[in-house]
Amino acid sequence: MIPPTFFARPATEVARDLIGTTLLVDGVGGPLVEVEAYDQSDPASHSFNGPTPRNAAMFGPPGHAYVYKIYGIHWCLNFVCQPGSAVLIRALEPQHGLFQMQERRGGLADRQLCSGPGKLCQALGITIAHNALPLDAAPFNLLPADVSHDIATGPRIGITKGVETPWRFVRRGSPFLSKPLK
Repeated sequence: MIPPTFFARPATEVARDLIGTTLLVDGVGGPLVEVEAYDQSDPASHSFNGPTPRNAAMFGPPGHAYVYKIYGIHWCLNFVCQPGSAVLIRALEPQHGLFQMQERRGGLADRQLCSGPGKLCQALGITIAHNALPLDAAPFNLLPADVSHDIATGPRIGITKGVETPWRFVRRGSPFLSKPLK
């Protein structure tokens, strides 16, 4: 289990170190292959303009979940780091609870189960009920990477501000990314 102190650092450091970490939610999940970092100085971050009811978890203790909905449809999971910063969990390699993931995602192929933040949340059953929950307690289980991975960085996806900031971290060569790294 990864302790909350792991997250009490800059989001970019935490993001890089999360690649290969296994995320399980009620026993369902797998190793993280793609994440993005956001902090309060970043115009693309929800915390850029300060605390609001929606982003309150980002200003809470490190090592907690920040869950929000985008486009009124998809949940997104973030791991809170230092106050006002978080790491968006974009993709993982599905390994545990494949049946549950496929059931939740309509029987899609393994490669399509968790290849994007909304898909990942749907496959793992993450909703607003998980917002502000500690990552070191059920239903979450975070296991350290057992091997080091070749990590590549690049620009984040789906934002209009801070586009040039290379705070997207991926496991190089993974077929489970939301989009290939340019």
